[in-house]
Amino acid sequence: MLEDLTTDAFINALRCFIALRGAVRHIRSDQGTNFMGARNEMAKALKELDKERVTAYLAENQCDFQMNTPHSSHAGGAWERQIRTVRSVLSTVLACSVGRLDDASLRTFLYEAMCIVNNRPLTVDNINDPKSLEPLTPNHLITMKSSIPLPPPGKFVKENLYAKKRWRRVQYLTEQFWHRWRKEYLANIALRQRWHTPRPNVEVGDIVILKEEDVPRNEWKLARVVEAHEDDDGLVRKVTIQTGDRRLGKGGERLVQPSIIQRPIQKLVVLVKNS
Repeated sequence: MLEDLTTDAFINALRCFIALRGAVRHIRSDQGTNFMGARNEMAKALKELDKERVTAYLAENQCDFQMNTPHSSHAGGAWERQIRTVRSVLSTVLACSVGRLDDASLRTFLYEAMCIVNNRPLTVDNINDPKSLEPLTPNHLITMKSSIPLPPPGKFVKENLYAKKRWRRVQYLTEQFWHRWRKEYLANIALRQRWHTPRPNVEVGDIVILKEEDVPRNEWKLARVVEAHEDDDGLVRKVTIQTGDRRLGKGGERLVQPSIIQRPIQKLVVLVKNS
C-alpha cells in the first residue's frame, strides 16, 4: 500500500521493508508523484557517493526499479485491486473501533491482516487434482514454512470491543477483517473478461488518436507512432508517440516543438496503419 504515501514516507516505508525482509530484487510501480519524487531524491543522493562502488553494489544485488507507462493503471491491475480491497476493508473495520486501539494493538491488528492477505493462494490451476500440492501462497515464500498460523483459541464477539482485554479486541477486529476481505477477494479471482483475444500490434508509423480525459470538447489529438516496445511474448503494450500542435505562425512555421511521450495501447485508437 505504498502508493498513498508522500515521497518521504515512501522512502521510509521502503527502508522499513528492506530492514524487515532484506534486499529487494525488483520494485515495480506506477509514475505517481511520490514514486517519481523518491526516484529523484535517490538520484540526487547517488551523486554524493562513489559511482563505481554504487554500480558494483547494484550489479551484485540486481535491484531494478521499473515504472509502468504513464496513464496505464491497468498494468498494475493485480496489486492495484488488492490495495483497494484491503484498504476498503481496513477502513470499514477500523471505523467501528475509533479511539479504542493503542499503538501496540493497532500494530498487532495490521500484522494479523497482513498474515491473512499473504495466505491467499497465488494459483489455482491444479486445485482440482487430488494429487497436486497445496496452492502456493506469499507466506510460503516469506516465512519458508508450509504450516498455516492458527488463530488463538476462543470465540470473539462484538462485546470484546468494549472489554478491558485489549488482545480480545484485536482478535475480534481480525475476525471481522477476515470475513469481509474473504468476500471481496473471492470476487476478484474470477476470470477477467478483457484482453483475451489477440489483436494486431501497433506499428511504427501508425497514425493514432490519443484518448485523454481532460481534453476540451472537439479537441482530437493526433499522433504518430515512432517506436513500438515489444514484450517478451512479442506483443506491443506500450508505444512512444509524437504529438503535434495545430498552431502555426504567419509563415506556416511550427510554434511548438512536437512532444515525444509514452502511452499504453489502450489509450490509443489507430486511424491509419503504416502499411
